[in-house]
Amino acid sequence: MLVCALPFTAASAATDQANDQARRLVRQIMQEQRIPGLQLAVVKDGQIVLSEAYGLADVENGVPTTRDTRFPLNSATKAFTGVAVAQLAQQGRLDLDAPVSRYLQDLPTTWQAVRVRQLLAHTSGLPDIVDANGLIGGGSEAQAWTTVTGLPIEAPAGERFAYNQTNYLLLSRIIARQSGVPYERFLASGQFAPARMARTTFGDSYDLIPAKASMYSLAPRRTDAADAPVRLSHWFYDIPPGLWAGGGILTTADDTAHWLVALAAGQLLGEAARARMWTAEPLGNGRPGPWAAGWPVLQPAPDRQLAGVGGARAAFIVYPDRGVAVVVLTNLVGANPQQFIPRIAALYAPAASGASATP
Repeated sequence: MLVCALPFTAASAATDQANDQARRLVRQIMQEQRIPGLQLAVVKDGQIVLSEAYGLADVENGVPTTRDTRFPLNSATKAFTGVAVAQLAQQGRLDLDAPVSRYLQDLPTTWQAVRVRQLLAHTSGLPDIVDANGLIGGGSEAQAWTTVTGLPIEAPAGERFAYNQTNYLLLSRIIARQSGVPYERFLASGQFAPARMARTTFGDSYDLIPAKASMYSLAPRRTDAADAPVRLSHWFYDIPPGLWAGGGILTTADDTAHWLVALAAGQLLGEAARARMWTAEPLGNGRPGPWAAGWPVLQPAPDRQLAGVGGARAAFIVYPDRGVAVVVLTNLVGANPQQFIPRIAALYAPAASGASATP
């Protein structure tokens, strides 16, 4: 556990009490949902006040979860991509309002007017390079690219929200072009290093990565009978390098908490750039959409809530107006920690009167 070394005060006593309550709540939820392994980190007023690990990272071999165990962020990676794009914009190397055709050549004519900010917020209207079975067509990344670029657009750019992995494939290419280095190297130098994220890397189930948690599911296999008992089984996920910007990070709750501290402290972005990144992108009807630049907006105001959510097993929620952020990483598909993180956050700073306590 990381606890700030301050003299004992009423505030520190309140934090100690919240930490004890958070531990009990997490253990209760793990038991109820049959979550094998979990990491929890809590940031309060710019300091990590709790960082702990529970349960098993590898059930069949009895390997315990530690604070060094790596968990996949999956789609919560998109928040890091949002920061990378905001950094390039802050440096004057990228215009969020520019069409993607300014930075990428050989795109279909119907794609060229899409704005960079519309990629970030999933309002591009582009066809998705991923379907329920993975890359469309079941082939390589190059084959999937050929297929998706031959499909019609699904909606005019900016008209509506539609979650889409094509958006982040394009963003990774834009980041690489405008930074002059591969996407993963730009994140490593611009975010992982300054935030002291020593355990953070990229990969998926196919990669041999030390101290990586095994992923599990309680859903029966497709070949099981309809009345087969629910049992814990392995879950495999495939995120090829071209799609890392949309879901490729493996990290720890502790590293993610350090990143959130650095982000809040202005070490990664200036205040104006962060505020723009966290502003919901408007839809064609003028109303704000559900996403900002790489971040789902669970609640705009009052009591702002920005999130990263991935794989139905990893999540972090930032409550800027409360000075609280909570990270929960698990190895159970369907744990959906974004659903119980608000209960943890409320232990440290309840929602103000009139504001919703849950997303």
